[in-house]
Amino acid sequence: MRILLINSEYPPIGGGAGNATANLAREFASMGEDVTVLTTSFDGFPKKTWVEAVENCGYTLQRAPSLRRKKEKSGAMEQGLFVLGSSWESLQIARRWKPDVTLAFFGVPSGPAGLLLKVFHGVPCVVSLRGGDVPGFRPYDFALYHRLIAPLVKFIWKKADAVVANSTGLKALANTFEPDSAIRIIPNGVNVKQFASIAEADRSWQPPKMLFAGRVVYQKGLDVVLHALGSLAHLEWDLTIAGDGPYKPFLQSLAVEQGIMDRVHFTGWLDKDAMLEQYRQANVFVFASRHEGMPNAVLEAMASGLPVVASRIAGNEELVVPGETGFLVPGEDVTALRSALEKILEDANLRQRMGLAARQRVETQFTWRAVAESYRQLFMDILKS
Repeated sequence: MRILLINSEYPPIGGGAGNATANLAREFASMGEDVTVLTTSFDGFPKKTWVEAVENCGYTLQRAPSLRRKKEKSGAMEQGLFVLGSSWESLQIARRWKPDVTLAFFGVPSGPAGLLLKVFHGVPCVVSLRGGDVPGFRPYDFALYHRLIAPLVKFIWKKADAVVANSTGLKALANTFEPDSAIRIIPNGVNVKQFASIAEADRSWQPPKMLFAGRVVYQKGLDVVLHALGSLAHLEWDLTIAGDGPYKPFLQSLAVEQGIMDRVHFTGWLDKDAMLEQYRQANVFVFASRHEGMPNAVLEAMASGLPVVASRIAGNEELVVPGETGFLVPGEDVTALRSALEKILEDANLRQRMGLAARQRVETQFTWRAVAESYRQLFMDILKS
């Protein structure tokens, strides 16, 4: 089967959706499928290259023209240019290598290219919803954008052969926007092998060392975390924030205000090896995000053998089992978060027990191979119908 994956994000560009694209491409290729990934051009990266997935097995990575300026985010104009660039490039790909199916990450901006292939070449199109492309997600950031693209979103979902959400919460949000849309659920996964050596290492569980990984933006609720930690200065702990973004100066000022700046460390963006080292050094993962689809960062933390203290929102509540692999607290609730953090910071044995359970949970339920097999079966069902 020839599978074309379209996504404006692909490592090191973007976040969880780019990570999902790379991992699914690897898994599809290792299953013997013929795979091409179409993503955005960036910073002089080659237009076309070969990516080795496993020994003697890989996929083609091709980049569409765009003007993306930053790894971690893109604006409406950059997204619009990717719509145009990916649409043109996908048609060129189809002329020399006709895909059997297209998987478009984000209804917008990748969906239009997928639908063009369906119209002009009869290629079935599956749309994978990731969060930011669903009206109602992060209204404090995307309300105007979603109003503008709403008609296009409805059209793409209606014409696609299948629409997939990565969590029950995201599906519910999508159906609030478009009740008649039949949306399937295929969760995110994690490369458990990549984190095996970290999970199996002789981790130090004392003193408490907390970690957050991701974009440093309002969405991630780091202000709630710092407010909670400001009242826990009597306990031993430190917090590493691995990532970067426009919210960093505000958080630094807040840490100073709370009197904990000497215990909060901002690393900026880290490469893969450096990020793995952060997972190895930590013994608690904190993730008080306001909105998510299904966060890769939480999956990676669990695969690393870390207990997770997280907000009770879509995505998080499908990963974290309260009292078993960590704690879930109501979003925006500083008091509840403070109580959960206090409990886990005071008990090294609890951290260790929950970390082991977290690793076991992702090993059995959230591997990228299982996710790829679910998508592959969906593709086969569509091609047979």
